[in-house]
Amino acid sequence: MSQSRHSGAPIVLVSGDFVATGGMDQANHALAAHLLRLGHEVHLVAHRVDPALVARPGAVFHPVRKPLNSYVLSEPLLRRAGRSWARRLAPRGARVVVNGGNCDWGDVNWVHYVHAAWSPLPTGGVLRRLKSAYSHASALAAERQSLRRAAVVVADSERTRGDLIGLLGLDPARVHTVYYGVDADRFRPPTAVERSAARARLGWDDDRPTVAFVGALGDLRKGLDTLLAAWRVLESGGGWNARLAVVGAGAALARLKEDASTLGGSVEFLGFRTDVPEILRGCDVLVSPVRYEPYGLNVQEALCSGLPALVSRSAGVAERYPPELLDLLIPDPEDPMDLADRLRRWRDGRDRYAAAVATLSDQLRATTWDDSAAQFARVARLVR
Repeated sequence: MSQSRHSGAPIVLVSGDFVATGGMDQANHALAAHLLRLGHEVHLVAHRVDPALVARPGAVFHPVRKPLNSYVLSEPLLRRAGRSWARRLAPRGARVVVNGGNCDWGDVNWVHYVHAAWSPLPTGGVLRRLKSAYSHASALAAERQSLRRAAVVVADSERTRGDLIGLLGLDPARVHTVYYGVDADRFRPPTAVERSAARARLGWDDDRPTVAFVGALGDLRKGLDTLLAAWRVLESGGGWNARLAVVGAGAALARLKEDASTLGGSVEFLGFRTDVPEILRGCDVLVSPVRYEPYGLNVQEALCSGLPALVSRSAGVAERYPPELLDLLIPDPEDPMDLADRLRRWRDGRDRYAAAVATLSDQLRATTWDDSAAQFARVARLVR
């Protein structure tokens, strides 16, 4: 890369991954791509970066090791590398964007998750619980230190912004909200032909309604255990003939599979998938009874795909629901009876819900990832 081709101060972005696979990784990828498109010199301090991003003019990748593929072991390495490159480029007036507590630097902090807002539920054996407790305590300390120094803080939802102000005592004047964008070409309502093709490819050669769950299963935060309990209520009551398709992987998967083993084969575990848009095309509704969710990109992508989405009222994405869809919001993610009732109401009014979600789907699809990145860059004053 020839630095003379790129005007202005360099921009350093510190994140674990810059890949277009969803969540904060997708958001950071979009920001990097946007800044590169504008002609900035962008330094990516990370474990993993999309090769196509690295190949773009102006991109400089500073790889950080990830020992044993462990976030716990790699966090101090990423923090140290981020600070090192920020210091090296400071004489050139570098701007620096970090994520939460991943690097202590007093410029821009983009918060996708607030550790102070959620204590992971203990799962697994003694060693795993001790590791989880240590990791959470370490993340809390790093989060407080980094956010205390940040000049500008950007949250992914008003819910996250409220947590930053209420739980961490940040000055409201320096905390701003920028919502995620979406790939509107990948996540869109399918045609009848596309829906039939998706269901055939997945082996769903019947007309049973299909309920989707999409989420990481590292612990019980995403609430699949509550959904399985609600499913058991529905099946025991008779008259429930639906399929539950679970997309996701993680440490809690084995326990959840065992829990679902008595449900008569109506639950399909699809594992980690890269074809989520195609899977959603074959589904009828998404359910996300999360215990904590700063935003909920999986819900937004389902809505953009034309699916009604039941999600916990406390999730950040819920603040984007219009009044006519408020009965899709789950008041208590610990209440499987209420969730079962809401699923029955959805089944009985499928056409009404599908029509009602169409307007929200169009509104969400109007904001691309590049639009979101451009708004972030303006709010953070990375560009003039």
